Amino acid sequence: MSFGARSRAVFATLGTLGLSLAAAVTPASAAGGTLTTPTQLFNGYRNCSTDANRPVYLPAGNNVVVEGIPGTTDTTGSSVVGVRYQAWPVTDPSQAETVTRDRATPGSEATSLLPDDMLADGQTYAWRAQTVAGGTASDWSAPCYVTIDDTRPAGVPTISSPNYPPDRWNQGGDPVTFTLNANGDDDVTGFQYSWTQPVPVIVLADFDDHGIPQPRDPYADPAHFTRVDAPGGSATIDLVPPYGGGPVTLWVRSLDRALNPSETTSYRFYVSPTPPTITPADPSPGFGETTTLTLRPDTGLQSKSPVVSYSVHTFGGPDGDKNFDVAAAVDGTATTELTLDGIAGEHVQVTSRSANGWVSDPASWGVDYDTTPTVASDVYPENGSGGGAGRPAVFTFTPKAQGVVSYTYSFNAEPEITVAAGADGIASIDWTPDSDRPYDLQVYATTRSGIQLAVYDYSFTVD
Repeated sequence: MSFGARSRAVFATLGTLGLSLAAAVTPASAAGGTLTTPTQLFNGYRNCSTDANRPVYLPAGNNVVVEGIPGTTDTTGSSVVGVRYQAWPVTDPSQAETVTRDRATPGSEATSLLPDDMLADGQTYAWRAQTVAGGTASDWSAPCYVTIDDTRPAGVPTISSPNYPPDRWNQGGDPVTFTLNANGDDDVTGFQYSWTQPVPVIVLADFDDHGIPQPRDPYADPAHFTRVDAPGGSATIDLVPPYGGGPVTLWVRSLDRALNPSETTSYRFYVSPTPPTITPADPSPGFGETTTLTLRPDTGLQSKSPVVSYSVHTFGGPDGDKNFDVAAAVDGTATTELTLDGIAGEHVQVTSRSANGWVSDPASWGVDYDTTPTVASDVYPENGSGGGAGRPAVFTFTPKAQGVVSYTYSFNAEPEITVAAGADGIASIDWTPDSDRPYDLQVYATTRSGIQLAVYDYSFTVD
């Protein structure tokens, strides 16, 4: 388990302030007012239980964190108080020990640790808190009850599935039914499971601005936790894998009342591919064109649960990757328009989502094209030689893409120059070399919408 990032800050504070263990303490001074009993009591970032018959089960491997909000009637905001925590085994109250947080702010949680040397596995303890300051103390709070559980479940759960057996390929589309069994280990009260490994740590609480824990009940998340039907018993769950095809693994571990986990076990099964189909209206569209894509569901998925939407991921465009959803018709089909503005092509991945939450494998479609300009010279042929130093030449740039309005060029990495294109997208430049040597001309076109197209390298030698 993990107490999260907040707990690390809490422990650091405690280390700075220090803890004192004694039967009697010298409390901090307070500006004035009447001290009030601490409220908002928590242990291990879980709610305090004042019912001796229903203690909170906690591991003590990392100590037991206790906390409460000290109070005073002083409204000036200048009071500095302390909090005294007293704990004892319920079987022997005479063995009480006291821990004091010497300085605390009224209205905010004051955190301390129960004495580690008194906490024994399997034993139940009571603890209480009072506000202290200037030699005075508030009334004690009602006792909170904690049972220490440092023993993890001994065995791993067994896992079975009636509709996705592990030894063959299965048609996807239905949620996977799993039966998780603790096999009679009555220390087990629930299970945690995940499609990823390692299984995530259990987050016990969130915290507000005053450090007050907002405890989380892990079992409120049925996508990752479930309780057993009885201690040591079993649970049946229905889950949808995060992806729709290939080998799939569920990782599972048992939990006891203190949320101590067992070792992790796994269940691996196989799902046949279920991608949708993507059909473009034009099978080979070019740059700047808009084409309509028709999306159709896998028939097996559609028969299990109707496809209600598609998630479309496009990549290769000038503004980076894009993601959007498209609603499906009653028959599971959908259409979407795609404008091809990637300078080297456009590619799409599409997954379908069924009414029951099943997500298919991705289907892919794409087209590649060339948006570099065509470069020609009357004197200096590409990959050849000619002319000579001081001999002028004309270079002509012709577009392969629609909507070109200018060209930007550079000889041998000199500063770039931009020239306008004519109405037909063609431009010409006059150039005269200053010496006999190899040259590299780099040129790219820019469209009316401001997209810089692919660069073309034109090499030649002046001799």
